Amino acid sequence: MGNEPTVADAFRPLLHAALGPKPSIAFEFWDGSGIYPDGEFPGTMRIRSKDALRHLVWAPGELGLGRAFVSGAVDLDGDIFKILRALQSTAPRDAQLGVDAAWKALGAARQLGALGRRPQPPAEESRPRRGGLHTKSRDAAAISHHYDVGNEFYRLVLGPSMTYSCARFVGADDNGHQGANASVSLEDAQREKHDLICRKLGLAERPGMRLLDVGCGWGSMAMHAASTYGAQVVGVTISKAQADLARQRVADAGLSASVEIRLSDYRELGGEQFDAISSIGMFEHVGTKRSAAYFETLRGLLRTEGRLLNHAISSRGGSIMRSGSFIGRYVFPDGELLDVGEVALAMERAGFEVRDVESLREHYALTLRNWVANLEKAWDEAVPLVGAGRARIWRLYMAASALGFEDGGLGLHQVLGVVPDAVGNAGMPATRRAWG
Repeated sequence: MGNEPTVADAFRPLLHAALGPKPSIAFEFWDGSGIYPDGEFPGTMRIRSKDALRHLVWAPGELGLGRAFVSGAVDLDGDIFKILRALQSTAPRDAQLGVDAAWKALGAARQLGALGRRPQPPAEESRPRRGGLHTKSRDAAAISHHYDVGNEFYRLVLGPSMTYSCARFVGADDNGHQGANASVSLEDAQREKHDLICRKLGLAERPGMRLLDVGCGWGSMAMHAASTYGAQVVGVTISKAQADLARQRVADAGLSASVEIRLSDYRELGGEQFDAISSIGMFEHVGTKRSAAYFETLRGLLRTEGRLLNHAISSRGGSIMRSGSFIGRYVFPDGELLDVGEVALAMERAGFEVRDVESLREHYALTLRNWVANLEKAWDEAVPLVGAGRARIWRLYMAASALGFEDGGLGLHQVLGVVPDAVGNAGMPATRRAWG
């Protein structure tokens, strides 16, 4: 009896193929067996049922592992940042949940009697969509998948600022150097980000400027521009949940005369003119093939000497969030990240003069760590709002993204462009000193 093989015995070849010979975290299985590293380890991956193997057999790779995690067949216990970093740092450079691991998963499933019908994908999964990529209808469906999950859930994660984009943690460190300072509160950091964008757009130079906020979220940037700089703001979003709450927040702040929130696509704004445009955390949904048309549309909405601030996640060489990936299926369907060089080139081809490019990569890592802390602190409130599966998705994707910004795999750039007049006048300050 004591020599009978355990679940750990069956899993060992699979883990070796996927992660290498020396595990960096502990693995514990539904029969009580486990595989443990030598010495201390940051956390434990718990394989709770045979369904974990079934998901991997039927969808080898990242999608199957994601399904196992979202369904609860796999879980992570411990500091999620340290667990993910440990897995990343110890896995062989060429390790993939590919063909070899798929065969190992099939062998383990056969040995454990886990073969059977294809498991149902978790309900939180985005299914393949009809229609052309980045058409209005398909974009609306993709945005709804991510943003229309409940305003109260986002309030728990984002905090009082209700701002779902990279903050700016400005402050001196222990040596007196200015930089991304983790001791700055998330609310203050989001306020500083909004203010920086307002200053870059020149809203302080002339009260009453007309600002378009593309992808306005829950209205925080629009409200800051109106209350601090007297701007007249139009905010557009294609998320109904965002629009409803943004309008309520604007009314509660007494800013209805200055801020208009529209449930509208940016492609429906033809014929209007603005002094400045902010696009914050929205460009990731535009797509490579539509980037030229996007900037041409925004260029057509700006008066001469008007400025555009494009604040977006970037990736060296670009990256498409494909449907077979965890983030493409569960987080940002149809999302794409462009190389910042391609962004600047597309803006210039559309008629903008690019005047400033600033990286806030380290600031986004701090922002995400704050969001994860908020979610973990409010876990017992969050799960009843959106379900355990979606809460698990958000915790994993935000933690993994934070590590991506920390190691440089992901970037965050603000690219500032201006529309010069016929003889090249841009109305821009000569240095960054104007906005700090």
